[in-house]
Amino acid sequence: MISWEDFEKVDIRLGTIIKAEEFPEAKRPAYKLWVDLGDEIGVKKSSAQITKVYQLEELVGKRVLAVVNFPPRQVGKFMSEILVTGFYRAEGEVVLATADSEAPNGAKLV
Repeated sequence: MISWEDFEKVDIRLGTIIKAEEFPEAKRPAYKLWVDLGDEIGVKKSSAQITKVYQLEELVGKRVLAVVNFPPRQVGKFMSEILVTGFYRAEGEVVLATADSEAPNGAKLV
């Protein structure tokens, strides 16, 4: 089990995908995402292996939960700055963790 203090170390914020592109250089099929996390954090980049579930055109505008306090990670020629979260389906595909009610970009998960 983890303590409350451990949970508080993970900074998960709400953001809106504002841009999505193919990522053909990735080892596993993925998209490049740009997520608006509000004025405090700004727009951050992430790669996401969600190509089996989502088409590019349906990603822009989607509200997602992202971990913003991991160190940046080089994924091929792309620098991933945040971790967009999701859930595994039985088939191993990833479904994005999203918010269904209004909250501002950058709102912290509590």
